[in-house]
Amino acid sequence: MDSSRPLIVQSDRTVLLQVDSPVHGEVRDAIAPFAELEKSPEHIHTYRVTPLSVWNAAAVGMRAAEMLDTLARYAAFPVPRNVAREIEQWAERYGKVRLESRDGVMELVTDDPVVLAEAAASRMLQPYLRGAPENGRVAVDPAFRGHVKQAMVRLGYPVEDLAGYVVGGALEMSLRDATPAGKPMSLRPYQAAAVDAFWQQGTVRGGSGVIVLPCGAGKTIVALGAMARCRTKTLILTTHTISVRQWREEILSKTTLGPDDVAEYTGEAKEVRPVTIATYQILTWRKSRTEMFPHFDLFRRNDWGLIVYDEVHLLPAPVFRITAEIQATRRLGLTATLVREDGQEEDVFTLIGPKRYDVPWKVLESQGWIATAHCLEVRVPLPDLLRSEYAFADNRTKFRIASENERKVGVVQKLVARHAEDQVLVIGQYLAQLESLAKVLRAPLITGKTPNKERERLYDDFRDRRIKLLLVSKVGNFAVDLPDANVLVQISGTYGSRQEEAQRLGRILRPKENGETAHFYSIVTRDSRDQDFSSNRQLFLTEQGYSYRILDEHELAA
Repeated sequence: MDSSRPLIVQSDRTVLLQVDSPVHGEVRDAIAPFAELEKSPEHIHTYRVTPLSVWNAAAVGMRAAEMLDTLARYAAFPVPRNVAREIEQWAERYGKVRLESRDGVMELVTDDPVVLAEAAASRMLQPYLRGAPENGRVAVDPAFRGHVKQAMVRLGYPVEDLAGYVVGGALEMSLRDATPAGKPMSLRPYQAAAVDAFWQQGTVRGGSGVIVLPCGAGKTIVALGAMARCRTKTLILTTHTISVRQWREEILSKTTLGPDDVAEYTGEAKEVRPVTIATYQILTWRKSRTEMFPHFDLFRRNDWGLIVYDEVHLLPAPVFRITAEIQATRRLGLTATLVREDGQEEDVFTLIGPKRYDVPWKVLESQGWIATAHCLEVRVPLPDLLRSEYAFADNRTKFRIASENERKVGVVQKLVARHAEDQVLVIGQYLAQLESLAKVLRAPLITGKTPNKERERLYDDFRDRRIKLLLVSKVGNFAVDLPDANVLVQISGTYGSRQEEAQRLGRILRPKENGETAHFYSIVTRDSRDQDFSSNRQLFLTEQGYSYRILDEHELAA
């Protein structure tokens, strides 16, 4: 096999990539925009071309010819005709049907009337139509704009939404030239490009979509740039109260908005101001499963012109439902990965918007915007005393037994000793495991039960290097500002979550002042459910261009 042509494109739309090829990285980055990574063992990585992967590529301007040229350039054998034809058909379908407003009437519009006639005959679409198609146009109920798009994408025709947006309440704001501390501030080139891709010069082609950037690359600043373009009242949705506080601090330090302009809407405070920051948890709270969500009225309590969905890959299903009803409001999704563990990527594409901007993590690393990271998996055996218990347990219990393997403690001690002069985070899933390890290491532990004031004190101490070792539960996955962390030790995780892997790696990727390398360690029980799920988590590292070494416990030098 020619090492300069390391791809094999198969008729089932899988694409195999030979890892030891000298052009592996080049090829990986070339196919990533339109192919989804499925498996990443040592030698051959498996990608799959899907309608959604092609539509996301088409949404950022990539044509079918470019996709096929890429495959042909690097493939060892000719691209199967059925694959080429499907890519052409899927790419052609993006934007073939559009939503437009004409004389106050919202319409589905296409240059191919047969497509619209076929769609209108579907029971999925019929409830939202106002009349019959005529000359490639049919009126739709604007109250069901999101539902129309959901129905059409399930019929295989992703709608390009050109129906426009409400202006929203005016909000005079701009980005500062410098922070209050006097530090110069401006958008990095890729951040400015992301804002431009979302805004699209204020035309109806912009105003909704997802920005994909690594953790530590400044997604929050991109959102502030978008707010400065929109200049309208903004609702920001994020993962938890600590994140709300961090958003507020960023807004006050990097924009001209003042404290009276920005409010929190959480379990602790419920205020609404021109910029309001809420948690997903408060929005989806209700007394019982049979009752309504009382806080959903927040979406309508102010004339929002922009809604920002932080960590959009974690968006709860109920928020999708309300989002389907507010499609006239501009929507910006922020994420490090488009992968959702619940398989609802299609709803993100349809209701928040398509991918508008994406840049590979390794590209930003090569430009110095994020730290260089070395990834290492250390495998430990299961103690003999636990092997029988493990063998007869159900799958869930097997995963927990393997995750809490006591042999991991010694590895953590070795790694902490190795990085005694570094800022080290140890993160895990199970509280009993973390509490025991905190006693062994004599280090502080942050969990969901830790009061916010105590969390903030420990974060400050860690940031200011008064403490060099900190243990955190899964509350440390999201939006925790730990810019000085350069070592992360992962002792257990949430099954095979690529989302979590993205967040945890992101904890250590902020660029270091001295240019030092970041280290990402995963400790895994060998030949267990823990190892099985670890393989799925590693898909994220592979997607982003990171190589990872795998060592057995005895191979790890102290």
